[in-house]
Amino acid sequence: MKPSRLNYCQYLMVSQINYTLTNFADHTQDMSHDAINRYLRKGHVTGSAVWAQVRGDMVPSPDGYIVFDDTVLDKNFSQQIELVQRQYSGNAHRVIKGIGVVNCLYVNPSTEQFWVIDFRIYHPEGDGKSKLDHVQDMLNNVVRHKCLPFAAVLMDTWYATKKMMLFIESLHRCYYCPLKDNRLVDDSCGVNPYRHVDSLIWDEYELAHGKTIKIKNFPKMHKVQVFRVVVSTHRTDFVVTNDLSQDSTSGTHQVCGWRWKIEQFHREAKQLTGLEKCQCRRARIQRNHIACAFLVWIRLAQIARSTSKTLYRIKQGLLDDYLCQQLKKPSIIMRFA
Repeated sequence: MKPSRLNYCQYLMVSQINYTLTNFADHTQDMSHDAINRYLRKGHVTGSAVWAQVRGDMVPSPDGYIVFDDTVLDKNFSQQIELVQRQYSGNAHRVIKGIGVVNCLYVNPSTEQFWVIDFRIYHPEGDGKSKLDHVQDMLNNVVRHKCLPFAAVLMDTWYATKKMMLFIESLHRCYYCPLKDNRLVDDSCGVNPYRHVDSLIWDEYELAHGKTIKIKNFPKMHKVQVFRVVVSTHRTDFVVTNDLSQDSTSGTHQVCGWRWKIEQFHREAKQLTGLEKCQCRRARIQRNHIACAFLVWIRLAQIARSTSKTLYRIKQGLLDDYLCQQLKKPSIIMRFA
């Protein structure tokens, strides 16, 4: 039997701990390690395969959100894996060696469901593109080709740049994103000099309804709304949006809350699909592995929605039959001296 995308995805689906090609070959009688390696070196599984799997399963909504964020696949102990570079990991809270993946999610707040619809591998040495370039490419694809309805784009602080915000506005779309505390803004219509956003003075009305500001280096008459959103006792975000009709801090907080769906996706994909476990050196194998891992997550999410179970319960449930079988007819029999 020749290896295929279906074979490899099925392996990632059922394997619980070990996701190496050697382990795959050791547990099948029909395919050798070399054959599997050769398939993954020559195959091309891309973001289009991800979109093909989710497009018929999605429930679009004009109130939906497009969410962007990146994650770093930890390869800190790798020596010669291609695509690996030193970059900051929000999960590790430090710079590590890893493969950066920029992801795009579609969230339907009415059903509280979400789907991964695209992704890009961050490798500037190979394609010369920054993470912002990848986000622009994916967003343009969503608007021009996928034609999905959505109310706003949700992003992390790292993507809250002049280039990105103006690009979203050029598409006639809204965005919500927190600013870094030291971002220079003006709320005095030019009367006072720019100041850090975290040093703005807020009265009771502005705390509830936000205030209009200008961000430094933006066009002269360009205004946005900013809201002081208390996330926790130790964290306050200053969220900006070009939706000037938004006048509620609580409403802004609720909108931004949907951005955490992408953190859920990153956690589930890493823990359930072996996303960062591939040890192969070739860039093409790494790319195909990442795409196949996303396809496995998509399938788990489909089953989770239809059965009202969590992805973790579905994955761990694969061990139930094994446990029942071993209790009925154990392979290793317990004995007492």
